[in-house]
Amino acid sequence: MPSGEPWREDPTISGGIIDAAAYAGETLQGLASQPKVAGAAAEGTFVPFAEVDIRTSIRPTVAEIDLGAVQRNLLRFRHVIGREAAIFGVVKADAYGHGAVPVARALEPLCNVLAVSLVEEGLELRAAGIRAPILVLGAYYNRHQDDVLAERLTPVIYDRGDLDRFAAAAARRGQRVDVHIKVDTGMSRLGIPITDLDATLARFRDLPSLRLAGLCTHFASADVPDPRTTEEALGRFEAVVTRVGQAGFQDLVRHAANSAAAVRFPHARLDAVRPGLALYGAMPSETVPLSGLEGALSLRTRVMAVHQIAAGTAVSYGGLWRASRPSRVATLPIGYADGYPRHVRDAAVLLGGRRVPIIGAVCMDMLMIDVTDLPEAALGGAVTLIGRDGTEAITVDDLAGWAGTVSYEILCGISKRVPRVLRDAAVTPLGPTSTPTATP
Repeated sequence: MPSGEPWREDPTISGGIIDAAAYAGETLQGLASQPKVAGAAAEGTFVPFAEVDIRTSIRPTVAEIDLGAVQRNLLRFRHVIGREAAIFGVVKADAYGHGAVPVARALEPLCNVLAVSLVEEGLELRAAGIRAPILVLGAYYNRHQDDVLAERLTPVIYDRGDLDRFAAAAARRGQRVDVHIKVDTGMSRLGIPITDLDATLARFRDLPSLRLAGLCTHFASADVPDPRTTEEALGRFEAVVTRVGQAGFQDLVRHAANSAAAVRFPHARLDAVRPGLALYGAMPSETVPLSGLEGALSLRTRVMAVHQIAAGTAVSYGGLWRASRPSRVATLPIGYADGYPRHVRDAAVLLGGRRVPIIGAVCMDMLMIDVTDLPEAALGGAVTLIGRDGTEAITVDDLAGWAGTVSYEILCGISKRVPRVLRDAAVTPLGPTSTPTATP
């Protein structure tokens, strides 16, 4: 059975050690080059040294991305929300740190639309061959309206000035293009103020190169216990939808719900929902339980050094932790430059199927763990910082709790110097999960 550790899949590697004899010489095994698909390792595929991503082939710190889990999470989400609403799968912020291109390829056959935040993110997907409709949720468009239209990205417009700029770009291309309008219903971040709605609609009538295809908003508090703020925002949005219809704009795609709102507020599902965090196996708070999700990212490394210290010896910067007994300390090659939070408290990793405490301050490139109670043989195994080892598991929510932050920040903060190793990359095209045909 696969171990879930890409460096242990090759039987030619003695003891599963990353720098074993099989790696000597002019070639190295390619584990994740831009990124390589895990499985190349299992097949014993070797590549010239110049083609190897040395970040993975030398340092054993990797983020394993289970694309099959992403797909199964979407299917689980679909089962909960029903089949009436279309799914706009959110892959912004490099798919929440999982890798936008491979995740988009996994989701493309299952989603009606893919959603990004930046124009640049949409351009990246198009350059990688993603052909699905792409909705740009909250971009700073600057003067790049022509690029948006040339790559068939659908813009969400939150500023009346962008109406004229997109209309001019569409007219230059001799096209009538679809746009969505975002209305601010309480987030106070982006969106046309409700008081400016009538003037915005009047301006639309003067711009024949644009078609109002969608209307959206974003909820500020869908994951907090008190539902009233979201209910009030939804009521404002429904009133906006009515006014837009009365103004003569018909057949609009209405969308407002993120993962939390789609699960908690069935009447907020409207024509389409925008799941993000749920696709990656987490939910934003305990207020929004959704059982059956699988964490799609595992963060693993290996021990790089072990040393004995006397009782009373301080560990790491500032001497925040001191040994209460003679102790054995292991150093791991991962730190806050890799996205592991510096200010964790009472945090742990998994080694040999057991929880092992992190001690002292997390450093830029390293952190230390107390392995005094572990057998020597366990120290050669993989160390799991997020993920499962035997019956034990550390979730991204666990790590977020230790760091006093949210799971979004943990996932998005895993840096580019941690290579992503794709698991289950040959995902089966399962076909669309829904009958709705809503497109941006």
